[in-house]
Amino acid sequence: MAQVPQTFFDALAVRTWCGLALETLGRAREEIDAINVYPVADGDTGTNLYLTVESAVAAVEAVFAGHAAASGPDGPTLADAARAMAHGALIGARGNSGTILAQLLRGMAQVLAGDDPAHADGQGLRLALRQAADSARRAVAHPVEGTVLTVASAAADAADGARGDCGTVARAAYDGARAALAATPGQLPVLERAGVVDAGGRGLVAVLGALVETFTGERARGMAGGAGTGLSRGHHARGEPAAGPVPVEGVLDECADGPAAVPGQEGPAFEVIYLLEAEDGAVERLRERLDALGDSLVVVGGDGLWNVHVHVDDAGAAVEAGIEAGRPHRIRITHFGAGDVHTTGAERPPRERAQRAVVAVVPGEGLAGLYTEAGATTVLARPGEPPASGELVQAVRRAHAREVVLLPNDAELRHTAAAAAEQVRTEGIRVALIPTRSAVQGIAALAVHEPDRRFDEDVVSMTSAAGATRYAEVTVAERQSWTMAGICQAGDVLGLIDGDVAVIGADVAETAETVLDRMLSAGGEMVTLVLGDDVPEAVADQLEGRVREGYLAVDTVVYRGGRQGALLLIGVE
Repeated sequence: MAQVPQTFFDALAVRTWCGLALETLGRAREEIDAINVYPVADGDTGTNLYLTVESAVAAVEAVFAGHAAASGPDGPTLADAARAMAHGALIGARGNSGTILAQLLRGMAQVLAGDDPAHADGQGLRLALRQAADSARRAVAHPVEGTVLTVASAAADAADGARGDCGTVARAAYDGARAALAATPGQLPVLERAGVVDAGGRGLVAVLGALVETFTGERARGMAGGAGTGLSRGHHARGEPAAGPVPVEGVLDECADGPAAVPGQEGPAFEVIYLLEAEDGAVERLRERLDALGDSLVVVGGDGLWNVHVHVDDAGAAVEAGIEAGRPHRIRITHFGAGDVHTTGAERPPRERAQRAVVAVVPGEGLAGLYTEAGATTVLARPGEPPASGELVQAVRRAHAREVVLLPNDAELRHTAAAAAEQVRTEGIRVALIPTRSAVQGIAALAVHEPDRRFDEDVVSMTSAAGATRYAEVTVAERQSWTMAGICQAGDVLGLIDGDVAVIGADVAETAETVLDRMLSAGGEMVTLVLGDDVPEAVADQLEGRVREGYLAVDTVVYRGGRQGALLLIGVE
């Protein structure tokens, strides 16, 4: 984390702001979730904003790491950092508010990266905040006042009237946003009935508070401990105006069991979000089609990459519209569910916690199905898109158990999983992290899982099974590289055993056979093969035959993993 305060808006200030915003949202996340009643009372706005900013932080850190690795005298430019921030937020945007926040950051980046300046002063920050508010409003099909859009516009208006350095402008924007947030219940009846302020606007106030801290070194007033601005039910019930900003804790005491119920609120059953590679003209047609299908439509992005968010009853039609417009990927479909306030107007009854659950990261849809059938809660890790700690935290909460066994199934995810485990332990959930390095080790652990055993005994048994499973993968080299087995060229087939390249070949089946022979030379009783989409069944047949003919009393089991990145995963127990 860079030291604050920052004098100008430069690359270091972008990095500092993103880091402070993530910390602030981390403190305020649960409070924001609890006051989330619009557009859907699903209690996840704070979490979605946190995940969106977490993705932005990762992108900015990657830019700084890249420059450090190059050992150059200079770090990234303001344009580099601002564009990374916007891109990271775009690809990681979650939910309605997260998608709008991504567009706000993109609007700021358009100004901050303009003409590639070394840094921006107070005037540049004013222009950036105005562009952010205007571009976010344009991205929403039907803007509604009393939401994060109103708060963003008020922040930009207040900044317009400020004269001075970045700290002065940031503080004016924060104060304007905070005042606008306090007024949101008077603009949106659903907030007024629930006695809360807008959750998305509350999140933006937190982000702007972090901006103040970036340039002044002081935490913005009203932000201590993550508290922000709320509306007292007592004031409003008597028809009295709130005397001023009220800490959110005062609101939470009266809705501690979850989001406030909003009588008569109805709407579509699904939230659909996806990234879309498409031309501008195709996106305009897509907006029209999705607008006719549902509501809460937000399309943000540009330069060929867009993030699409919409609430619909026909999720398939929303995805098909994206396919017609371009190439959708990272598709997420959430069913608001029977008993959701969004569809019934009644509070969801509290669900009894299970005693124990398993949460696992899996690399493909096929394995996700296999793990789910075995009773695990899964997090899908798409090729090149590892899950963030916030996603793992969400999955643990979704498992809704007192005890959770966490399987990262990737050596590079161990620290991410550890951070997630630490976070949920503060919520009273007992978590054991088994450091599985491959999905095949996770399969072995899940095979011996017995939820009726004592927790410690179950964890020891699963850890032992995972540790006794050697793992390998067969993949294709993307570029020339030095490896433990020699120099490989782009397009070579690589066989990795326990994470290291052991075989370089030209044929998938032959390379896999060599890998199997080396692994089984040390013994084994069970071979697990997980085939990716691009591997024909004939390869599995050939490998099964190899094991059957060459290794007596060794069984083989084959699964289809789907789009899992590697061509083939191999486990030997």
